[in-house]
Amino acid sequence: QVQLVESGGGLVQPGGSLRLSCAASGNNLDYYTIAWFRQAPGKEREGVSLIRGSSTYYAEFVKGRFTISRDNAKNTVYLQMNSLNAEDTAVYYCAADRSRTLTFDKYEYDYWGQGTQVTVSS
Repeated sequence: QVQLVESGGGLVQPGGSLRLSCAASGNNLDYYTIAWFRQAPGKEREGVSLIRGSSTYYAEFVKGRFTISRDNAKNTVYLQMNSLNAEDTAVYYCAADRSRTLTFDKYEYDYWGQGTQVTVSS
């Protein structure tokens, strides 16, 4: 079992940047696929990016703007978000899939953090 805690959200102006962190405890993140999802008010939760080992994947709407990375020593996954716009406003969640699949299907993920709010507004 793994516990996930997100941090780094906040209010940022359009065009700005934020870095989200997903810190894990209880198990090594190497055993999982780790994904970032987001959910805006009134919308479905959608996959943003995922990482398994050194492999990374991105949703089309964040390609070129967001970068996912990991620090194995800190057992933490990051999401660097640049060129943010109002459509990026959402609660961002990290999730762990113990089957280590490569999917943005939220039902495949076994463990979730509590989420961190990202608001892009002037």
